[in-house]
Amino acid sequence: MLKTFVVGIVLGIAGAAAGLYLYPVVDQHREVSIVSVAPNGGNVEQFHMNVPMDRIMVGAPGQTRPIPAGMEWPLEKVLEGVRVELFKIRNERDTVIGVAARTSAKDESADVIDWVLHLPARGSVYVNMQAQGRPDGYRQGELRAGSREFAQRRGKMTERWVPNTSTEEDAPAGRIELLTTFVGLQEAI
Repeated sequence: MLKTFVVGIVLGIAGAAAGLYLYPVVDQHREVSIVSVAPNGGNVEQFHMNVPMDRIMVGAPGQTRPIPAGMEWPLEKVLEGVRVELFKIRNERDTVIGVAARTSAKDESADVIDWVLHLPARGSVYVNMQAQGRPDGYRQGELRAGSREFAQRRGKMTERWVPNTSTEEDAPAGRIELLTTFVGLQEAI
């Protein structure tokens, strides 16, 4: 009787494992990263956001048409010069692979622009950008922190606005392109 019970338990566990293997309950697809090798031995990834389609949220004081509709920006004095945007991130295949938040703040002493990119199953990247763009239309920033895959990385990111020249009716106004270049691992302290 005890042998039959133990054999039943073992066969039940094996059957359940085989069933879950053959018919998975969740079959999540992870988009393959498109990474190219930089001449200095690092790696390069390019992301973009189609505007306005990939814009999820815009928060700023005095907005006439907030996104999403009906959102009310707090009237706190500390948030007067702050603008926050949330986007879907796309890879070079135009597949949505994550989300990005762009925060800009202005006051009497300085302008600040920060990006946070979150790529599920890979991690997050925090980049502090130069407030003033370069003459070629790019704004450059430096990786300040990261998590998981990006935790020990160092590198740079550029941002630029690319207007759409298409005359199609449903075409986006343009896109924001982000180019990340990771040049190596940070040394442990």
